[in-house]
Amino acid sequence: MGRPDDKINVMTETIERTTQLEALLVGGPTLRLRYAGRTFLTDPTFDEPGVYPGPVTLHKLVGPAVSAAEVGPVDIVLLSHDEHDDNLDHSGREFLKTVPTVLSTPGAAERIEGVRGLESWETATIDGIRVTAVPALHGPEGCEPLTGFVTGFVLQADGQPTVYVSGDNASVDLVGQIVERIGRIDIAVLFVGAANVDRFGDIDITLNAHTALKAAELLGDAVVVPVHGEGWAHFSETLERLEREFEYGGRAGQLRIPPLGKTVAV
Repeated sequence: MGRPDDKINVMTETIERTTQLEALLVGGPTLRLRYAGRTFLTDPTFDEPGVYPGPVTLHKLVGPAVSAAEVGPVDIVLLSHDEHDDNLDHSGREFLKTVPTVLSTPGAAERIEGVRGLESWETATIDGIRVTAVPALHGPEGCEPLTGFVTGFVLQADGQPTVYVSGDNASVDLVGQIVERIGRIDIAVLFVGAANVDRFGDIDITLNAHTALKAAELLGDAVVVPVHGEGWAHFSETLERLEREFEYGGRAGQLRIPPLGKTVAV
């Protein structure tokens, strides 16, 4: 076991590497990232609270902390999937029309004009930034016929931290595969909240506090930024539960919960 000051040095190095990322949490899965001179946005959701009927009815409880106009121009949207309103709502669909580059799944590219679909492990290079689509699983093994296909993303650029955006992924095993293939990850944006719409009984379709902690262990000393953990009725756990799990697991210092509507350096 390393000396206590060894741990301090590791955390100091992590902080120095990750001050190059600026984040603004709009709400739900929607996070604006300024990275390598470009502005990214994950899963646009700008609707006010409301009800979304469908095979599973979703209830949005909290509106965006920041409007689409206040977010400002976005260069690249990272859309984990287009089939669920809590990841792409009505206002979010309109917002996509203002963005020059939208990356998502091949299925989303078929359904939405202007979207570029990436297969898992396919890389798009934009202004020197390498964006790699990485696998994600929106529930248990074999869930795709019910929940659809989703994707995560890894951002890499010379002199910049490596950033992993999980999308609606519930699989810890896939996080391990991503780390094994990509290598060191400096910042991990994890979609949490233990989303559960009762399609698979007690099995959650996004990371819960326990599985998020297991993912953090695989991610080493990566700074973990949790999003999509509040604002919808189908989230079955709170961010307070997540904080407690990380504290009990000895990883409280790894967790950075972004404040709603406030720009912060990660």
